[in-house]
Amino acid sequence: MATQPAHTEPATAGTILHRIGLFGNRSVGEADAGDTVSAASLKAERRARRRLVNDIRSFLLEHDLEITPASLASAHEACAGLNPALNRAIEARKLECMPLTMQWLAEVSADSTATGDRAVKDLAKKLEHGIDQLSRATKNVRLATTEYGDELERRVDDLSGTLDQEQMIAGLADFAKAMLARSRQTEEELRKSELETARLRENLDRARRDAEVDYLTGLPNRRAFEAVLNAEYAEGQASGLPLCVAFCDIDRFKAINDTHGHEAGDRILRVVAQTLASGCREDCYIARHGGEEFAMLFRGVGPAEALARLDTAREELAQRRMINRRTDKPFGIVTFSGGIAEVSSFADPRDALAAADAALYRAKEDGRNRILIAEDVARVA
Repeated sequence: MATQPAHTEPATAGTILHRIGLFGNRSVGEADAGDTVSAASLKAERRARRRLVNDIRSFLLEHDLEITPASLASAHEACAGLNPALNRAIEARKLECMPLTMQWLAEVSADSTATGDRAVKDLAKKLEHGIDQLSRATKNVRLATTEYGDELERRVDDLSGTLDQEQMIAGLADFAKAMLARSRQTEEELRKSELETARLRENLDRARRDAEVDYLTGLPNRRAFEAVLNAEYAEGQASGLPLCVAFCDIDRFKAINDTHGHEAGDRILRVVAQTLASGCREDCYIARHGGEEFAMLFRGVGPAEALARLDTAREELAQRRMINRRTDKPFGIVTFSGGIAEVSSFADPRDALAAADAALYRAKEDGRNRILIAEDVARVA
């Protein structure tokens, strides 16, 4: 593969590196100036960035893509799930057994640039415009109805003084025809405005779903999870009910991808997502947090019960025997590890996430295929 680094201006290179997460969002000076995020939270963020960088690297190598600002940006959008339209196009391309070339990636990326937040904002503006048009059309209908009544009353007054009934009937008939034509025109404008508004609402709902749903598993994504976490944290603080967060990470997932390919790895991701989701009840919220990692919220549930539920899902997955359909080779035993933290015990929900993440990585270090509670890990440490 002829890969060569793109020669870019420092500002451009910096922009690309910031976009793919190689640089943090805060400078050292800003962090020293009173950043309330704990060291554990920053460590978890760095691990997440490393995972994303590894995913981007694997994406570029797997598809034999040159390393350019454009390919890095597209790989970042695809691996981070920031561009659902691009992800769908890539999946369709894979199903057709067609290669992901630089030219194709540039074309499809250009076609799908208006996604995520920008798509929602654009559609919201269009919807607002459509509602304005609908309001104007409705106003015109009311105005036409009022004018029709006033004009009819005036015509009747004008014609009531004449003795010529035929002239009166003919005048009223002409007036009725003119007003009927105007009413039909106004009704057609109103109908078109209603249809356009309904279409825009549907597109806006779809764009919002795309911005908050993981394209591969159908689960909510990290953006949606963090919004729910903040809302549930505030509600839990007010109600005093327990709230637990769990991080689950597929064990040796890179080896699965390396041995069986990313398409098979995607299947494993979906299986794990389904296994975790099947154990969820109304008091549980699950999302794909990124890569091979899943996040779960347990409302009104303590760490011990959350552990029991996750252990059930973990054991169920470990008992499955899956085969790569394309090669007929077994995947072997697929497992995941997890970490749990009680969110209500922390002053900031991000610290709870970091604690769950630390417990997850302690579970990995202790042999994988196990779930640990952050409080227990802290006591042992």
